[in-house]
Amino acid sequence: MKSALKWEVLAKCSTTKARAAVLTLPHGPVNAPVFMPVGTQGTLKGLTPDQIKDLGCQIMLNNTYHLGLRPGQELLDKCGGAHLFQGWNRNLLTDSGGFQMVSLLKLAEITEDGVQFESPHDGSLMLLTPEHSMSLQNSIGADIMMQLDDVVSSLTTGPRVEEAMWRSIRWLDRCIKAHKKPETQNLFAIIQGGLDPELRKKCIEEMLKRDTPGYAIGGLSGGEEKDKFWRVVTLCTDLMPREKPIYCMGVGYAEDLVVCVALGVDMFDCVFPTRTARFGNALTATGTLSLRQAKFRDDFRPIEEDCDCVTCKSYTRAYLYTLVTKETVGCHLVSIHNTAYQLRLMRQVRQSVIEDRFPQFIHKFFKDLFKEKDAYPKWAVNALKSVNVDLLAGEES
Repeated sequence: MKSALKWEVLAKCSTTKARAAVLTLPHGPVNAPVFMPVGTQGTLKGLTPDQIKDLGCQIMLNNTYHLGLRPGQELLDKCGGAHLFQGWNRNLLTDSGGFQMVSLLKLAEITEDGVQFESPHDGSLMLLTPEHSMSLQNSIGADIMMQLDDVVSSLTTGPRVEEAMWRSIRWLDRCIKAHKKPETQNLFAIIQGGLDPELRKKCIEEMLKRDTPGYAIGGLSGGEEKDKFWRVVTLCTDLMPREKPIYCMGVGYAEDLVVCVALGVDMFDCVFPTRTARFGNALTATGTLSLRQAKFRDDFRPIEEDCDCVTCKSYTRAYLYTLVTKETVGCHLVSIHNTAYQLRLMRQVRQSVIEDRFPQFIHKFFKDLFKEKDAYPKWAVNALKSVNVDLLAGEES
């Protein structure tokens, strides 16, 4: 299959499966591992494209289903795609719309043809087929497009999981056939199979035959037990081709990012940084600050002392305490900080891999975030032990 990307691994961790790489796409380079902020409707909630650029973001997400409804394909074609429409000259990745099968399940009907959605805006019906998803994503002009897959909740068991896995394979074939711009847009396959190792193995075996430019691990981060989550991730990265980027969809908590990088994942996305900001929660290396709490009323420090985002350089916790959940500017300022935190975390992870001190970074990260080893999540301890990092042993030098 044609590819409009270049994947260059610069360094590999000598202990874990982590790696540092450069993913070169039509709108510029992306340093990996990378966290991709989610701009569902063509923007991160509360941030302008220029503000996102100022944070050093090299790639963000748009959502095919939502952009297909509003502004719609005709307008996207007229203005020359989503990059020009939203004033974003860096890379875009588009979700195919498949995730809405779970998030809008009450509004969706799934058949072999595709998924019929009832618009949450006006109640009109929209049939999203693999062909229509590709056509929309070609109009959007995303640098990375995701295949339409049959997504089931990670809590689903029984025959429906296998049905969705095989349908996702058939739909990938239809996506490949319908993809009109392989010389400028990259189509990624999505591995399904729920929490069943054998289904995941079979799906990977079939998807690799299609030889897409990159691969994603789908169907996770839906409320499944974390000890099952990480086992699926590491199984997939063991079997996926190491000469291509690997993307774990919907992962955004800081500890999940660090663990999944150790398990061999290169790309992540999640709405978490901006969504939690709307509730007045600020992300920091030592834990989440709930800025609604009265203890911040006369706290004149920034959210984080060593953060260079505009929020931390210009505003205090006391000021934010008066705004969060009351004024939109409060959400705006905390969203800037939270996005800056996630992007900085991934830069630190990447640098530690390049310098081959990632295990030491992991020890410090968990100590800063959870303080006591008794508080470390058991699933994270188990996951990291599987790649030779013992969080409960003496700290690495």
